[in-house]
Amino acid sequence: MSITPERKAALIQEYAIKPNDTGSPEVQIAILSERIANLTEHFKGHAKDNHSRRGLLKLVSTRRSLLDYIKKGDGTRYKSLIERLGLRR
Repeated sequence: MSITPERKAALIQEYAIKPNDTGSPEVQIAILSERIANLTEHFKGHAKDNHSRRGLLKLVSTRRSLLDYIKKGDGTRYKSLIERLGLRR
């Protein structure tokens, strides 16, 4: 259900704004999106896992808050990010 350190490093490198950038909203959203995708796959085989479902809802809420933060600051940055991640919104 969690992402591997190699995959996390690849996401950080792909979405980083500047070198050694691990905390920008883009990087955080990319990592959260990967974790959400992994949990969504988990629920296809474990439909009654309600404890993990609560964690999934928390991740989605956190990602939504970060996306709203970016949208409030810069609309073009927001649009390019959701296109790169393939999110609906």
